[in-house]
Amino acid sequence: MGEEIKYSEEELISRLKEREQQAFSYLYDHYAGALNGIICRMVEDPQLAEDILQEAFLKVWNNFAQYDSSKGRLFTWMINITRNLTIDTLRSKGYKKQRQISKDENSVSNYHDKNFGADQFDTIGLHKQVANLKPEQRSIIDLAYFNGYTQEEISKEMGIPLGTVKTRMRAAIVELRKMLEFS
Repeated sequence: MGEEIKYSEEELISRLKEREQQAFSYLYDHYAGALNGIICRMVEDPQLAEDILQEAFLKVWNNFAQYDSSKGRLFTWMINITRNLTIDTLRSKGYKKQRQISKDENSVSNYHDKNFGADQFDTIGLHKQVANLKPEQRSIIDLAYFNGYTQEEISKEMGIPLGTVKTRMRAAIVELRKMLEFS
């Protein structure tokens, strides 16, 4: 067997921009587990989660030219793509229709699903306000409040120090309070 290839983030980005298949395989192998974890926190159906993960990686590959390292880390960009795709899937008519059919067929076992999903937050308009935050703050708020991550989990997930997570979260909350006061 050959030895495992390791890329620095800069090298990986460069190779992905050159559309190298081996770099994409490396990206998938090293990030699929973490991204799948994000999806599974929002979606209960393992098959749907797998479909979303595949679609997310397809979107990353097809839109890689749009990635700008000056706006944030590669993993943060991939988290945003994955999270937005998951939310879009949960909001889609096809998903809602299929979910309603499942609920009708087995309403007792699906009782706990009543308030499940990202839609519940839209009633207070929080998604719109969060979208106005700086990208690094938005990622942390998304992980904490919409995906249920602890600050320690966010630190590990994003590869940044816990103190940085706390500082960015505090600043984001202050910004959100200002926005909500003027809404």
